[in-house]
Amino acid sequence: MTNLKALGDTLREARNRLGLTLREVESKTEVSNAYLSQLEGGKIKQPSPAILHKLCELYGTSYAMALEFAGYPVPATSRLPANARFAARLGKTTPHEEEALMEYLQFLRSRKR
Repeated sequence: MTNLKALGDTLREARNRLGLTLREVESKTEVSNAYLSQLEGGKIKQPSPAILHKLCELYGTSYAMALEFAGYPVPATSRLPANARFAARLGKTTPHEEEALMEYLQFLRSRKR
């Protein structure tokens, strides 16, 4: 099952974490900025695995996760558990951010009781 919005959001967040513009990514990967923009916007229905690989290499993100979001079959040994996918989307966090996230999660869980 595809999740093109999650794929686009993950790629955009990874690019932003590195402080790269679409034009800079285009220069480094030879993938047009128009395609990159559409990919980040969830508009590309069948993203190229080769392009996803280039982007994941540049961004330091999980290729298996990108393939899974794009709807390609991924061997079970390559699949990331849900908590690892969540952590990958968060990227690097400061201790203060981690503490704030934990407090918010505890708040949400307390409301469910």
